[in-house]
Amino acid sequence: MQIREAEAADWDAIWPFFRSITAAGDTYTYPRDLTSGQARAWWMLTAPGRTVVAVDEDGTVLGSAKMNPNQMGGGSHIASASFMVAPEHTGRGVGRALGEHTVAWARAEGYRGMQFNAVVEANTRAVGLWRSLGFTVIGTVPEGFRLPDGSYTGLHIMHRPL
Repeated sequence: MQIREAEAADWDAIWPFFRSITAAGDTYTYPRDLTSGQARAWWMLTAPGRTVVAVDEDGTVLGSAKMNPNQMGGGSHIASASFMVAPEHTGRGVGRALGEHTVAWARAEGYRGMQFNAVVEANTRAVGLWRSLGFTVIGTVPEGFRLPDGSYTGLHIMHRPL
């Protein structure tokens, strides 16, 4: 697996899994009915942000991550990131590789820490992965996320120092 800078042409490979993940409505706070144009504008970042793709030896896009300052101005020394792995490629270490890559990027760019603002508490695979990469839950918004079945779960704020 290789992680490289995302190119404009990669959107055609990212969009199908981005659409299916966000439409499912159980892991991201994105609207469930985003158009490709809206999603592309939110995902394909320009500096100081960055978007990458994980690809296999054949060039197949397995997943993607975007990383950026968490806030502007006085909060711009803390990084943030978001990750998506194509459902057919889960369980292959793609999420871990993207997570490790974004932490290394943030450290190399001089960020003092990394914060995830909205990790769905019920997304136990993601929460476990981020914990294994040194993130801790520093707070949870009770019932901050509405699941597709109408029930509510918390939204974790996760952080790790760099």
